[in-house]
Amino acid sequence: MIIFDCNGVLVDSEPIVAAVVAEEFNRAGFRVTPDIIARFFTGRRPADMYADLEAAVDRRLPDNFGAITAAAILRRLRIELRATAHVTHALTWLRGPKCVASSSSIDRIYVSLETTDLLRFFEPRLFSADDVACGKPAPDLFLHAAAKAGVLPVDCIVVEDSPVGVAAAVAANMTPIGFVGGSHAGFNLGAQLATAGARAVIADMRALKSTVVALRGW
Repeated sequence: MIIFDCNGVLVDSEPIVAAVVAEEFNRAGFRVTPDIIARFFTGRRPADMYADLEAAVDRRLPDNFGAITAAAILRRLRIELRATAHVTHALTWLRGPKCVASSSSIDRIYVSLETTDLLRFFEPRLFSADDVACGKPAPDLFLHAAAKAGVLPVDCIVVEDSPVGVAAAVAANMTPIGFVGGSHAGFNLGAQLATAGARAVIADMRALKSTVVALRGW
């Protein structure tokens, strides 16, 4: 089975989300920039990000902060979100079962895939880190996805754009492919993904099928 992260892999959402989250943090009186969000929290669950920032500044966020921010993100995604370049081509020609396993809420996964016309490739195999005890870099989400699909972890390939996501795949005994084709990808992201354990790194979704074939030894 091929397990896809959603944000930054299937959809080019990371710059949009970082901007919205930073705006909402500043509205709540926390001085945070989109660059900080992108640098330290890409691939993480929103709840984990909020908890880490509260601990860092020793101050609580408003009780409704998570809900307000989630709603603001969905509004922007519906207007601005685009699919990653050539991802429809890759999904059309990639054989075998596929699923999405994302740190986002299930609502955000649905909106992201519906807006970009990618839902048809994955439904009903959509998995959110909200459904497991620990988010990435823990392996819980990927193990949950494999178990629900009835697939052994060792038979899974994971496509990820963040070091924490790659680390989660390694911890789950899965084979990670790093993706650096998103608009948020910095020049050193490929090296970071490789250091985290990516078995291959690609910058173009048109290379995904051949990379999967090579890793499977077909």
